[in-house]
Amino acid sequence: MTNGFLLVDKAAGMTSHDVVAKARKKLGTKRVGHAGTLDPMATGVLVLGVGIATKLLQYVTDGTKRYEANIRLGQSTHTDDREGEILETFDVSNISKEVILEELAKFVGKIQQRPSSVSAIKIDGKSAHERVRAGETVELPAREVEITEIDIKGIRNVDSFIDIEVVVTCSAGTYIRALARDLGQSLNVGGHLTLLRRTLVSPFDISECLDLERAELISAAEGISRILPTRTLDFPELNEISFGRTISPNSSEAPTAGLNQQGEFSCLLLNQEIAGKILARPILVSVKE
Repeated sequence: MTNGFLLVDKAAGMTSHDVVAKARKKLGTKRVGHAGTLDPMATGVLVLGVGIATKLLQYVTDGTKRYEANIRLGQSTHTDDREGEILETFDVSNISKEVILEELAKFVGKIQQRPSSVSAIKIDGKSAHERVRAGETVELPAREVEITEIDIKGIRNVDSFIDIEVVVTCSAGTYIRALARDLGQSLNVGGHLTLLRRTLVSPFDISECLDLERAELISAAEGISRILPTRTLDFPELNEISFGRTISPNSSEAPTAGLNQQGEFSCLLLNQEIAGKILARPILVSVKE
C-alpha cells in the first residue's frame, strides 16, 4: 500500500474531487483524500493524503491558510465569484481608496462570517453548492473565523468596477468569497471574487507544490512530523501498540506521531489518564499491508 502526502498545485477548472480521482488512477489506489476543498475557479495548494495519510488529513485541514485574491467591487453574483449569475450592478464612482482600506481593516481579527451558499458545507448529507445548483435557496449560519492579515497589493479601476488585489492569511474555515461579498455589502456596492489562489495550507507552501502529473509522494512520516510532535518507538513499544495497549506517556499533550526505528510512521499516540497514571494510548495504528 502506498502511503504519504501529495502536494499539488491545483489547476483552474478542476474540482478537488477531480484531482483526487486522477490521483487514485495515477497511484493505483482508492485510498486518496484531500485537505480542504478548492473551488473549480481557484488554484493553488491542495494537499492529498494517500493510504494511512488519509487518516492524518484532519491535522492538515486545521492549519493556517493564505490566499491571493482579487475582489471586484460594483457587482454581486449568486456564487460570490465570477462564475455565478450576476445579481446586481452598482455605481462605484463615489468609493474612495481610503474608504476601502477602512472597511477592509474591520475584517481583520475574529469575526462572524456567513459561508457562501455554494460552499462544500453539508446540509443533511448534501453539500450546499449542490442544493443551490438544484434550485434551492440556501443560507448558512454565520460562524467565527479569524483573519490575521489582509495585505493590500493594489486598488485600481477596471472598466466601471474597482478591483482590489489582496493577500489574506486566515484560519481554517474562512471563505474568501464571503469576504468579497461582505466587503461589497458593507460599502453598498456589491462584491465578488474574480481570482483566488491558495498559497499556504500550513505548513505546506505553494513553492513545494507541482501539478498532479509531476507531484511526488512524500512519506507520511515526513509530512506529519511537520505538523505534530514525534517520538521514535522501540520494538517492545511497537509490539504493545500493535495490540492497542498503552505505553509510556508522550512528552507533549498534543497527539504525537510514533515512528519506528526506520523513521516510518507507525501510529498516533495521545496521553490519557488511566488508573491514576498518564499513559500514551494509540488512537491510530498503521497496519502493514
